[in-house]
Amino acid sequence: MINRWSFYIGIVMIVGFISSAFKPSENSNNKRFYVSEKEELLYQFPSQKPSDYIGHSLPFIGKHFIGFKEAIGIRESQGQYHLVNSYGYMGKYQFGSSALRFFGIKSNSTFLNSPQLQEKAFVALVKFNKYKLQDVIEQFRGKTIDGVRVTESGILAAAHLGGAGSIRKYLKSYGNKSCKDGYGTTVKSYLKQFGGYETHNIIADSSPKIY
Repeated sequence: MINRWSFYIGIVMIVGFISSAFKPSENSNNKRFYVSEKEELLYQFPSQKPSDYIGHSLPFIGKHFIGFKEAIGIRESQGQYHLVNSYGYMGKYQFGSSALRFFGIKSNSTFLNSPQLQEKAFVALVKFNKYKLQDVIEQFRGKTIDGVRVTESGILAAAHLGGAGSIRKYLKSYGNKSCKDGYGTTVKSYLKQFGGYETHNIIADSSPKIY
C-alpha cells in the first residue's frame, strides 16, 4: 500500500516539475525580450546588413510603406548605405549635400556611416515632398497621364528622383514636359514603377525633424 502511494506521489511530483518549466517568465526579467516604454525600436527590415539586399527585388514586403522605402533604396543604390555616385549623391537613397544641409545634417561622413540617419532622412524628405505637392496629389491622383496611372506614392518617388518641381512640371503639362536625372532616368519611370504603395499614413510636414 505504501509503495503504491509512493508511486502516485512520485508521478504527481514529476508532472508538476515538468509543467513548471513551461510557465512564462516575467518580461522585465528577461533582458533579451524586454523593451521599456522609453526605448525605441530601430531596425532595417528585414535585415540590418545592406549586403542582404543586393540583387533582391524584395517581393515579400509588398505595397506597405516599408516596401516603398526599400524599393526606392534598391533602385537608387542597390541598398548600399556607403555608396557615393559619380555626381556626388550619397547613401542608400542618394541624397545630395544641399538636401542634407536642409535637414540639418552638416557632415557627409556622418551621414554615410549612419544607416539610422539615412533612414530618418528619407522619411523626412517624403514628408516634406508630400507637403510641397499636396495640391498636385489631390489634382492628379487617380488620373492617367502619358499612359501611367498617377498615385500618391508614384508622385513622391518621382519627387525623390528629380525634386518636387520636376514632377509638378511633368504633371501640369500632362506629360509633355519630360524631366530626367543625369543618368537619363525619367520622372515618368519612377511615377510608374513606384505607383500604388501605401503612403497615405505619412504626414505632410513643412519642416520635418530628424534629430
